[in-house]
Amino acid sequence: MTDYDTSFEVDLSPPAQAFPDIALGEFGVEVKFTLEDKWRSVANSVLETQRVEAVKKIYIVFGKMGGIPEVQWGDYEKSVIHVRTSHVPRFEVELFADNSLFERMGIRYNDFRGLPMHEKMQYIREYARNRLKPGERLWWLDGRDSDEHTMLMQARLYTSLPADEKTRLRAEAALLCPAIVKPGHSRNKYDDAVLYILTYHGVLCHQARDLFSAGSVANPNNDNDGGIYIERALKLLEDEMREAALRMEDALFIEYWGESVPPGNRIARWLELADAQAQGWKPSESLFVNGG
Repeated sequence: MTDYDTSFEVDLSPPAQAFPDIALGEFGVEVKFTLEDKWRSVANSVLETQRVEAVKKIYIVFGKMGGIPEVQWGDYEKSVIHVRTSHVPRFEVELFADNSLFERMGIRYNDFRGLPMHEKMQYIREYARNRLKPGERLWWLDGRDSDEHTMLMQARLYTSLPADEKTRLRAEAALLCPAIVKPGHSRNKYDDAVLYILTYHGVLCHQARDLFSAGSVANPNNDNDGGIYIERALKLLEDEMREAALRMEDALFIEYWGESVPPGNRIARWLELADAQAQGWKPSESLFVNGG
């Protein structure tokens, strides 16, 4: 009916286990077993590549050994309560849940399972966005026809990157995160920029000021001209920001700006967003003044 699930939960308690599913004509049975005192388990891949199409209705039979050992059963659609967005998105099931994942996503399971994967991911991305806490960002955003995230698995330090890659990442982060122009005393002004570089590129920058406020990026010639360092740093990034505006995926601007903006209009829109947050200077009066 669905693919064989050999995944284990990574915690200190005994893991839940899943056994092969059973198809009986139009009815399917998914069997779950856990050594813990709970009715929750990792389930099948959202892709469901091995599902038997003849199956119209699925039930879960769940045996637990923790606490008082017992066996219960439930409706599969009503028991799917979450999707884990790790390397391959997988459903999580829990018997007796108050509401299901599909109720929260606003789609029936049978309709959802018939969608191509890229359309399924649109529902999953929206579900994940609605669960974000303040300051959190999704680590996967792309709308490709795929169920896998393509970010490099190894983490890298910003300080160890070559100069051209540092410049490219700073330009992308500056474009997506106009809050960096806020006054120096503003809290969390660099949070989104650091999170973008970490979650989308796997690069850790443990000193946020190294991105835009340090003398090495705002005043590389070590002159005595003074001025606002963030303004000077951004002026040096103008060409790279223009290039990023034409290249970067629209999904990123929807996520960070809350709106879709055509590539040719992104610099103008960035200036509007930055003007609304800067104090003591106006980005649109000094940045991208020559063909921005």
